[in-house]
Amino acid sequence: MDALPTPDEAIDATRCWLERAVIGLNLCPFAKAVHKKGQVRYVVSEATQPLQLHADLVRELETLRDADPEAIDTTLLIHPGVLADFMDFNEFLEVADDTVADLALEGEIQVASFHPHFQFEGTAPDDVTNFTNRSPFPTLHLLREASIDRAVAAFPDAASIFETNIATLDKLGVEGWQALFAKP
Repeated sequence: MDALPTPDEAIDATRCWLERAVIGLNLCPFAKAVHKKGQVRYVVSEATQPLQLHADLVRELETLRDADPEAIDTTLLIHPGVLADFMDFNEFLEVADDTVADLALEGEIQVASFHPHFQFEGTAPDDVTNFTNRSPFPTLHLLREASIDRAVAAFPDAASIFETNIATLDKLGVEGWQALFAKP
């Protein structure tokens, strides 16, 4: 097994991915504003077992729920030591959704998923379209639904984001994606 990154290394890699890919390629037109305002909370879980990650998820959902949205609008829960296998990660998403429900946060917070081996159903592992959801480490993105609603209202053609992302990545290609993260 490869050595795990330090928390600072995991955050730096995730921030680089957010800035160069998510914001830089405009994969999420809503990310730039919260990033620029410093409203993204980066948390690295030291979990090595799903049960430990679940405890961190509960804590971070409660933190986001209780925080002033002007201070913390969204949280990236990065967990490099657990759920490296995409299928295991994918199964954990049901646990994450159940946890949102158990905490009575449905309609308030939702969980989005990013993973280094993300793969849409029906695509090949190396299909560039999978990169829309590929991050340096397994990551649970905790989003306030009110923020999503405001962003969608400000971006009237939100349904076109996915298609635009696919076109962007098709044009970029896997080599172009890798070049985004090459050190100068």
